Amino acid sequence: MRTFHDAKAMAKSLRQALAARNIDISHSDGLELVAAGFGLDNWNVLAARIAAEGPAEQAAISFGPANPILRIFDVDKAREFYLDYLGFTLDWEHRFEPNTPLYCQVSRSGLTLHLSEHSGDASPGARVFVRMNGIEAFHKELHAKEYRFLKPGLEDAPWGREVHVTDPFSNRISFCEDK
Repeated sequence: MRTFHDAKAMAKSLRQALAARNIDISHSDGLELVAAGFGLDNWNVLAARIAAEGPAEQAAISFGPANPILRIFDVDKAREFYLDYLGFTLDWEHRFEPNTPLYCQVSRSGLTLHLSEHSGDASPGARVFVRMNGIEAFHKELHAKEYRFLKPGLEDAPWGREVHVTDPFSNRISFCEDK
């Protein structure tokens, strides 16, 4: 998607599109129209904004949250652990065809995990570190569930309070709230 850093290319595209409809505008008029499209008073304001932010390559680089891929071997056990016990929601699931490995996404309160039965996607025994808020309530919620395989503790660490869980496939998730 284009940003204001692409203003000159946008003005050129606009001029070409209008020319195809027999409407001719100057390059500077195209720049003024693009600036107006971004809600700015004129091209000079937009040019100053571009210069202040630096090269487009730097402005275009950004990262979203990581989505760890965790290896699973049994769909029913994975659902029991991630959906029933941890309280995640199943967002989507994918199989290339019936009776092939599952790949799915689960999420809860901004945390997204991918679970995969595909042998090349991940190794069992991975560890994921998750920063969160509300660790005491989360700990209490887990202990209130009737999950017989795990009753994690609430531990103090120099970097915060943690709850560690291990799924049925030896993947470990450390939930941590900063002190």
